[in-house]
Amino acid sequence: MNIAVEHIATDQPPDEAKARDLDYGWQSGNQVQLLENGEAYFPRVFDAMRAAQREILLETFILFEDKVGHELQGILIEAAQRGVKVVVSLDGFGCGELSAAFLAALADAGVMVQMFDPASKTLGIRTNWFRRLHRKIVVVDAEVAFIGGINFSADHLGDFGPEVKQDYSVQVTGPAVADLHHFALAQSGRQVRTRRGWRRRQQRPSPWATDSGEGLVRLIYRDNLQHRDDIEEAYIYALSKAKKRAVIANAYFFPGYRLLREIRNAARRGVQVQLIMQGQPDVLLAKLAARMLYDYLLKDGVVIHEYCQRPLHGKVALVDDDWSTVGSSNLDPLSLALNLEANVLIRDRAFNQQLYDSLETLSKNHCQVIPAKQKPRLWLWRLTVGFLVFHVMRHFPALTGWLPAHKPRLKPFESQAHD
Repeated sequence: MNIAVEHIATDQPPDEAKARDLDYGWQSGNQVQLLENGEAYFPRVFDAMRAAQREILLETFILFEDKVGHELQGILIEAAQRGVKVVVSLDGFGCGELSAAFLAALADAGVMVQMFDPASKTLGIRTNWFRRLHRKIVVVDAEVAFIGGINFSADHLGDFGPEVKQDYSVQVTGPAVADLHHFALAQSGRQVRTRRGWRRRQQRPSPWATDSGEGLVRLIYRDNLQHRDDIEEAYIYALSKAKKRAVIANAYFFPGYRLLREIRNAARRGVQVQLIMQGQPDVLLAKLAARMLYDYLLKDGVVIHEYCQRPLHGKVALVDDDWSTVGSSNLDPLSLALNLEANVLIRDRAFNQQLYDSLETLSKNHCQVIPAKQKPRLWLWRLTVGFLVFHVMRHFPALTGWLPAHKPRLKPFESQAHD
C-alpha cells in the first residue's frame, strides 16, 4: 500500500505579497491560560480535538509512537472519520522514526499528513539536522489554539521517569486565534484569504503594545525569509523597556551579543534580571555553551539559576508585570538562525503573575544559584568564543546552499507502508 506524504517548505511563501500578509499585529480581548507540562497540556488539547466539528490543524517537531502518540493518533483518526478536516505537519528530523504503519493508519482515515524535509539515513546517520520545523501549534475549528514548547511525546508526563521534561504551553481563545489559524493554514500550504488591515513589514507592530490592557496577544515567528529576527527582536525590545523585573527560562541559552548586552544593560540599570537555565540537561553541550556566558552576565548583577530537578525544556520569559512570551523558540543559534519557530507575546497582568509564580517556584525549590565570582576568569575569552560560534552558525545556512536558507519547493513523495 502506498501513502502520500507531502514534503512541505514552510519557510517559503509563494510570493512577496503573501509574506507581507503574514505580519501579525496585537489583538485585544483574548483569554490565555498557562499549561504547565503534559499533565495540563495533553488533556486540554485532546479534549478540544475530540470536540472538533470542522477542522484540526497541527504542527509539531516531535511525535513518538508512545502512549501519547497513540492517543493522538486515535483522536485524529476518529475526527477524520466523522468528517473533520485534519492536517498534520511533522518535522522530518524530529518525527523521522515514525513507522510507515503509523502514518498509513492516519492517511487511510483521511488525515492529510505532511513532512517537512524528510530524509532517509545515510550510512545509518540522519542528515537533516539543520532543517527543522520546530513549531508546536494546534488550532481547532479556528476557535481555540495551543502554542508552546510541548511535543506529543510521553517524556512530558511525570510518570516517564527522571528524564521527564519541564515545559510550558498556552491555550488561547479570542480574536488572536484567527491569526494563529491563518498562519497555520498558510504554513501548511493550504489556501488562505488575505485579511484586510494586516500591516506590511515596514509598518510591523512593536513587540511592546502601546496599550497595557488585559488580554493582548500577538503572534510572532521566524523563518528564513522576511522574518529571520522577529523573535530575537521581541526579546531585545522588551528587555530595553524593563523597569522592574525580567525572568527568562530557556532550555538552550546561547544568544547573540545584542541580546546578551540587553540582558546585561537591564541588570545594570537596576532591573531584577533572573535567568533559569538547564542544570540537568538532555544535551550536555547546551549546558557547556550556556556556562561560557555566565561570567559576562554575573558580573553585572544578573542572577542565574540552574534547574536541577529534571531537564528544562521551556521557552518562556516575562518582563515587569504584564509582558510575557511563550513558544517554541530557544535562545540559541538553531532557534534564532535556522529553525522555523513561533511564539506568542502576551500583555496580561494575570497571566504574567501566573507565569511568574510558576517560575519562582522552580527557582526557589528546585534550582541552584550560580555564585558570582569576585574576579571573573577568562570571561572576555569565553564571550569572544561564544560570539564567533554564534555568528558562524547564524550565517552557515546562507553560506551553504543546501541548508534552510535555500528555497525548496513543495513536492509530494511516496512512502511504502505495510499491508
